[in-house]
Amino acid sequence: MERRTLTAATCFWGSVLALALGLVISAAPREAVAGTTGKITGAVVDGKKVPLVGVNIAIPTARLGAMTDAGGRYAIFNVPAGTYDVKVAMLGYRATTITGVVVSADNTTVLDATLLEAPIAMDEVVVSARRAVVDLKLTSNLATVSREEISALPVQELQDIVNLQAGVVSQGGDLHFRGGRGGEVQYQVDGVSVNNAFDNKTSLRLDRSLLEEVQVISGTFDAEYGQAMSGVVNAVLRRGTDQFRWDAEALTGGFVFAGGDRRQAEFDFHPAGLQNYQVSVSGPLVANTTFLMNARRYRFEDYFDATRRFLPWHTASDEPADKVLAPDGDGRRGSLGYSREWSGLAKITNRSIKNLELNYQAVINFVDSRRADFAYRLNPDGLPRQRTTSIAHGLDWTHTLSRSRYYNLSFRHNYFDYRDMVYDDALDPRYDAAGPPDRVPGYENDAIVQGVDLARFKQNTDAVLVKTSYVDQVSDDQQVKLGAEFQWPRVRFGADGVLSEVSGNDSTGTFLQRKFYEPPDFPGIQLYVPYIASGYVQDDLEWNDLRLRAGVRFDYFNARAGVPSDLANPANSISGAPQSDWIATTRKHSISPRVGVSYPVTKDAALFFAYGHFSQMPAIGEIFRNSDYRVLNDLQAGDPDYRVMGNPDIKPERTVHYQFGYKQAVTDWLGVDVSTFYKDIRDLLGVEFISTYNGAEYARLTNVDFGTVAGFTVAIDQRRRGILSSSLDYTWQLAQGNASNPRETATRAEAGEDPRPRQIPFNWDQRHTVNATVTASRDNDWVMNAVVRAASGQPYTPTSEVGFGFGLEANSGRRSAAVAVDLAAEKIFRLRGAAAAGSSGSAASQGPKIRAFTRVYNLFDVRFFNGYVFDTTGSPYYARDPARDAAQLANPLRFYAPRRIEVGVSMQVGG
Repeated sequence: MERRTLTAATCFWGSVLALALGLVISAAPREAVAGTTGKITGAVVDGKKVPLVGVNIAIPTARLGAMTDAGGRYAIFNVPAGTYDVKVAMLGYRATTITGVVVSADNTTVLDATLLEAPIAMDEVVVSARRAVVDLKLTSNLATVSREEISALPVQELQDIVNLQAGVVSQGGDLHFRGGRGGEVQYQVDGVSVNNAFDNKTSLRLDRSLLEEVQVISGTFDAEYGQAMSGVVNAVLRRGTDQFRWDAEALTGGFVFAGGDRRQAEFDFHPAGLQNYQVSVSGPLVANTTFLMNARRYRFEDYFDATRRFLPWHTASDEPADKVLAPDGDGRRGSLGYSREWSGLAKITNRSIKNLELNYQAVINFVDSRRADFAYRLNPDGLPRQRTTSIAHGLDWTHTLSRSRYYNLSFRHNYFDYRDMVYDDALDPRYDAAGPPDRVPGYENDAIVQGVDLARFKQNTDAVLVKTSYVDQVSDDQQVKLGAEFQWPRVRFGADGVLSEVSGNDSTGTFLQRKFYEPPDFPGIQLYVPYIASGYVQDDLEWNDLRLRAGVRFDYFNARAGVPSDLANPANSISGAPQSDWIATTRKHSISPRVGVSYPVTKDAALFFAYGHFSQMPAIGEIFRNSDYRVLNDLQAGDPDYRVMGNPDIKPERTVHYQFGYKQAVTDWLGVDVSTFYKDIRDLLGVEFISTYNGAEYARLTNVDFGTVAGFTVAIDQRRRGILSSSLDYTWQLAQGNASNPRETATRAEAGEDPRPRQIPFNWDQRHTVNATVTASRDNDWVMNAVVRAASGQPYTPTSEVGFGFGLEANSGRRSAAVAVDLAAEKIFRLRGAAAAGSSGSAASQGPKIRAFTRVYNLFDVRFFNGYVFDTTGSPYYARDPARDAAQLANPLRFYAPRRIEVGVSMQVGG
C-alpha cells in the first residue's frame, strides 16, 4: 500500500534525478530508433548504363555508408530522418555529391547515380536531389512535413501542423482523424508514445523549433502502431550536430481586429500580448558525443479583456444590490484568458562503441494558464488556473548487428501532472471569505460579481514504457520487423476536496462544507495501476513491381481492478437478492491483422489497397470514473440513477478500415493522389441501463456504441516551378453513428428523450474540407506562404420556436460554411564571415543566417468557423429569443479568434 501512495512531488524529483543520471551515463559510451530512421537504396551505373561494383556511397554527417554489390545496387539502413548530402565515389570515376537528399522515418528513399569515367583526378560533380512528386510504394495516406517546410508555414506548434493535413477535422478542441472520436490518435516522439493513459491524448506541447519532421498517418497504418483507431502522429525531434551550432528566435505579436459591434469586444492593441523566445545549441560534447539543448519561453494573452470591478471576497453588504453599487476592485484591465509556458529539450548521443549508439533525451513542459469564461469578466480572480507539468525522458539503445540487421531498446518515463483549481489548498481560508460564485439577476447580463469557482481537480500519470524492435533486411526485396512494448502507467485523478455551500442556523447563515476522503460518495483522488503490453510482426516485401506490407499485432490489457459479480445487486444491498461479490476484471486481448498492397500500373502511376483491424482500450479516466458501485446502496425502485457508473471490465474498441487509391506523377513536378475509405466502428464506449432486483435502474458504461465513416480524398502536389509551389487537398466524408460521446445516451434519457440507438451524424461530421497551400520563394532570399482552409458546416441540433418547447431531430441542422486564410512571409539575410582555413564555401565561411518574418492568422478576421450557433436560428449572430439568450448574445468569446499578427527574427550560426 505504501508504494501506491507515491506523491506527485516524489515522481517529479525522481524524473529530475533520472534526467541528471541520463546525462552522466550518455557521456560514457547511434540516435536511430524505430520511428526515427529510414533507409536509402538505389543503383550506380556508368555512362553506358553498366552497373558498377564496389562504389562507395557515404553520408558523412550521419557517419553511414555502403558499397554497391555485383548488380550495382546498395542499401544504407538506419539513417536518421533529415536532409543529407550523399557522396558517391570510385577510383577511376569522377566523384559525385548529391545534395538535399531527404530521408523520412520508416520510409525508403530511392537514390540512383551515374558516374563518369575520369582517368585523372577531377573536381567532383555536385547535383541536387529531387524528391519524387508521389511515392508509388506507399500503401496508406502518409503526410511527411520536413523541417524546411515547417519553417515556411504559419504554424507554431505540432498541433497546428497536424490540423492542416487531409482527413483531419477540428471540433471542440479535439482533432478527429477520418471521422473517429477524439482520443483515437497515437502521438509519438521519436517512435515512442507520449499519450496520457488518462485520456489517450498527447501529454506534450512541442514547439516547431524542436521538430526535424512530422509524419501524419490518417489512413491505415502498420502493425507497429497500436492503441489507436484513427491515425498516428510521429514527431521526429532534432539531433545534435558534429559541428557547433546555435540558433535563436524571438517573436512578438497581438490581435488586430475591428472592435465594437463587429465582435462585441473592445479592441485594445497589445503589441506584446504574444511573445515567444527560443534558443537551441548543438555540437560535439566529448569524443564521439554530440548534444542538443533547447529552451523556450512562451506567453499568450487572449484578446478579450476583463475588468477587475469586484474582488472574490467582496463583503460590503449582505444585500446583492449593494455589491453592485459599491465595487471594491481596482478596475484594472487584463486578459481574461492567458497561458505562460517554459519548455525545453535536452538530447545527448554517444557513438564511442562501434555499431552502437546510446541516446538520452528529455522534453519538459511547464504551463500555467487560465481558461477564459465570460461570466467572470468582472471578477477574473474567481476563475481557476490550470497548471501542467509534463516530462518525457529516457534512453534509446541501438545496436547494428550487420549491414542489414539491427535492434533497438527504448526506456522512457512519461510524467504528467495537472491541477485545475483557484487555490492550491482546499483548506485555504480565502475559499471561506469568497464563497461560491454569486450573480445579481439582470446586472451586466448576470455576470458573476462575487465568489470563486469551488471545483477542484487533479490528474497525475506516472508511466514507464519499454519498447524494443528488431529489423532484418532479409534480402534486397524483403524486410522483416519484430517488436514489443510494455507500459506500466500509474494514473491518479479526482478531487482532493469537495467544497459546497450549506445553510447553518439563523445566527451563522451559510458556510462552506468540505468533504475529503469519504468513499464512496467522496472518494478523493484514486490510484489505478493497469498493465499494458503488445507485440507485432511486420513484413515488407517488394516482388517485381508489387509491394506488399503485411503484419499482425497483439494487444493485452489488465485493468487490475474489480466489478460486482451480479450487476442486478451492484452494491450488495438488496434484501433477499443473490449475493454479489467483488470479482477481478478479466484480462483483455485483441489480435489485429493488417495488409497493404501497392502495384505500379505504369512507371508514373500506381494503385494501392489497404485493409486493417485496429483496436484500443478506452481512456483510463473514462472507464474508472465513478467505478465504486457502493454509491448505488440506496437505489430505489422507480427512481432511475442517470449518474453513469464506470466499468473497468470494458472490452477494446474496434475499427475495421478499408482503403483503395490511385497515385500518379502527371509530370516530374505535379502529382495526384486519390483515395477512398470506409470504416466500420464497433464496441465504442457507450451507456447501457441495468435493472436491479428491486425494480430500480442505473446507467453503466459498456461497449454498445457504433458508427461508420465513408469518404474520399483528392490531393494535388505541385512542386516548385520558378518561384511557385502549391498543394491542395479535398476531403469528402460522412461520419455517423449512435452517439458522439460515451455518456450521450444517459444524458438523453435524463432529459426525457428516446435513448434507443439511432444513426445520426457525429458532432464532427464535416462533409467538405479543403486545405490549400501556396508558396512563393527564392532560394536563400525570401519566402511567402498562404494557407487557405475551407470547411462546410458541422451539425447542430435545432430547436423549434420557444413556445413549443420541442427540439428537432438530433444533429439535423448544419452550421454555415467558412473560409480562413493564414499568411507567413520571411526575408533571409546572410552575413558574411571570415573564411576558415580549408572551409571555402562552408556554412562557417558564409557567416550567420538571419531571418526576419511575419505571420498573420485569420487574415480577413472572420468571426465564424464551425463554432457556436444558437439552436433556434443556426446562426452565431442572432437568436429568436433575445431575452433568454441575452448573456450569450453579449458574449464575444462565442466567435472565432480574431486576426493575429506576429513579427519576429531568428538567427542561425554554425554548420
